[in-house]
Amino acid sequence: MRKAWLALLLALGVTPAFAAEQTINLKISHWVPASHPLQKSLEDWAAAVEKESGGTIKSQIFPAQQLGKAFDHFDMARDGIADVTYVNPGYQPGRFPIIAAGELPFLISSAEGGSEGLDAWYRKYAPTEMKDVKFCLAFVHSPSGIHTRTKKVVVPQDVRGMKIRPADATMANFVTLLGGTNVQAAAPEVRDIIDRGVADGVTFPAGSLVLFGVDKVTKYHMDAPLYVTTFVLVMNKDKYNQMSDRQKKAIDDNCNTEAAGRLAGPWGKFEDAGTDKIKAEPGQVVYKLTPEQTAEWKKASEPLVKTWAAAVKKTGADPDKALAELKASLAKYGALAQ
Repeated sequence: MRKAWLALLLALGVTPAFAAEQTINLKISHWVPASHPLQKSLEDWAAAVEKESGGTIKSQIFPAQQLGKAFDHFDMARDGIADVTYVNPGYQPGRFPIIAAGELPFLISSAEGGSEGLDAWYRKYAPTEMKDVKFCLAFVHSPSGIHTRTKKVVVPQDVRGMKIRPADATMANFVTLLGGTNVQAAAPEVRDIIDRGVADGVTFPAGSLVLFGVDKVTKYHMDAPLYVTTFVLVMNKDKYNQMSDRQKKAIDDNCNTEAAGRLAGPWGKFEDAGTDKIKAEPGQVVYKLTPEQTAEWKKASEPLVKTWAAAVKKTGADPDKALAELKASLAKYGALAQ
């Protein structure tokens, strides 16, 4: 019936909007294992895009750094090595200073609401800070703490002399500020560097700690909202510009604040469940911070806000205004840490 209707329209000289559409094949690249919950979230994202495009946008997902290293994923989207990529902006310190506000300690309280709050806020800044790509959405994982091999970290002074693999640039600055040494490594490499003694610990969400096997080489686990890592999905501009209006709408309808929460929600539940898994393992020590210890961490992190603000000023943005807007957005979505 559809073919007959299309033939009739063409015979009458009428070209329906979808008639000129070409099938678009998207290469979606990320750097965590296919067993990571992000894989399923990206599969769901791709399925929604395909459905809303009338089946004209197909996707293939490449996990585990198949198309390139984790650190390179922003440039991979810019250069068309992949069409859609999962990016940790903090893997390139100083390059994306504004979004780094989301990494400030004790700021975000949950993955889903935090992702929606961050995304809604960052849409104002993304066209400038990430102008080389089409920004899709921003999100975060569950708030997390420090995991170490031989020493329990309860107050900031405990980091002195330790070698820590930080999750992002803000945590790297914090480690340095506290007298520790940073060890840079992508997430899939963390177990190995701790096992070999290259690093003493890591800032990691609990579920991923188990997924990557890092629980096998660590013993002490801080259960506190010390930090989150910001992430983005970005797209190659040329690929987007090749699309028909209907195809662009399918992308845009899945590159918004609601989609950010939808992408982050299942991952957040996975990470939160990791804490109970670690507690169930013999020999593991999972601990919370006292109010007094938390106050010490917050006091110690104050210079990070100043460092972030100085970097943002260089972009021409107003850091005080930007941070106030972010806090208001997080509060709106119920994810501002107290």
